[in-house]
Amino acid sequence: MFIMARFLALQSNFKFMNSQVNIEKILKSLPHRYPFLLVDKVLNIEPMKKIVAVKNITFNEPQFMGHFPDHPIMPGVLIIEALAQAGALMVTLSDDFKADEKLVYFMSIDGAKFRKPVVPGDVLELHVEAVHNRGAVWKLSANAFVDGQKVSEAQLSAMIVDKEKKIV
Repeated sequence: MFIMARFLALQSNFKFMNSQVNIEKILKSLPHRYPFLLVDKVLNIEPMKKIVAVKNITFNEPQFMGHFPDHPIMPGVLIIEALAQAGALMVTLSDDFKADEKLVYFMSIDGAKFRKPVVPGDVLELHVEAVHNRGAVWKLSANAFVDGQKVSEAQLSAMIVDKEKKIV
């Protein structure tokens, strides 16, 4: 009995563990394009709940020409943007989301912390989890890791809007 219960518990986690998304699907789900698309791959997703995505940091990215030429470091604001894009994917990759009709707008950042520099050659792992949502507004907990070590964290909020509607 215990073994069967354990098997069923593990099986329920497979939905999250085995749901990779490639760049083609990401491009259909987000409006961002190079050089501002900051998610290369989704490793795991439980739509509307949590996501683990990856941004490969490479030396030929435009921000490294000026930040800093002799000591390239990924700007913290771009790490936060990568986390926000991963959070948007957590919503836009759900079956109910209509990417041709809706957008996810980034609204706020709270408690952002940067613990360690991110440099070319690093693989930035983006972990985002829904904390709360009310209607079109979402609160997200976001953490970025390199080699299993936390490099950044923040609380984010976002809003789902109609593409046709302009926010003034």
